[in-house]
Amino acid sequence: MTMEDREILTDYEQQQEFVKQALVQAEIHRKKKRYKEGITLLVEALRYGIEKAQIYYRLGNIYIDGEDYNRAEYAYKRALDVDPHHVNAMHNLAIVYKRQKKISQFVKTYKRAQRMELRHPRNADLKPDQKKHLRRLSVKVMLGMLAFGGIIAVILVFFLH
Repeated sequence: MTMEDREILTDYEQQQEFVKQALVQAEIHRKKKRYKEGITLLVEALRYGIEKAQIYYRLGNIYIDGEDYNRAEYAYKRALDVDPHHVNAMHNLAIVYKRQKKISQFVKTYKRAQRMELRHPRNADLKPDQKKHLRRLSVKVMLGMLAFGGIIAVILVFFLH
């Protein structure tokens, strides 16, 4: 069935499910080196405007595996247009530049990806008990900082008067 033969989904939940399945299936196609099928699915998923950054990122992955570096570069740049903090897209764009032998762009983009990773870490899938532990820890750290600041303030007041 071609893209033209498939109906356009109008229900948002159906569109979300289609995009979700397209991402999963495209990854399976990529691993089996059936790049054309994966690309077709992802391009079709783009029409719904859902998860665009992820779709472009996955397109870039397929293109880079198929050694189509110009299209991979375009896809990663589009992913970054949609989500400027997409660390994996930035990292893979650097890899594309390296494979294209654009060494200065590779170095610059790779450093940008490293800085981005530090400033915008990927979302961690934490369990509820892990989140609770982190909240408690952050409260303890904040209280410790406030106490330390209070002690410094008292010392300054004591010595300045």
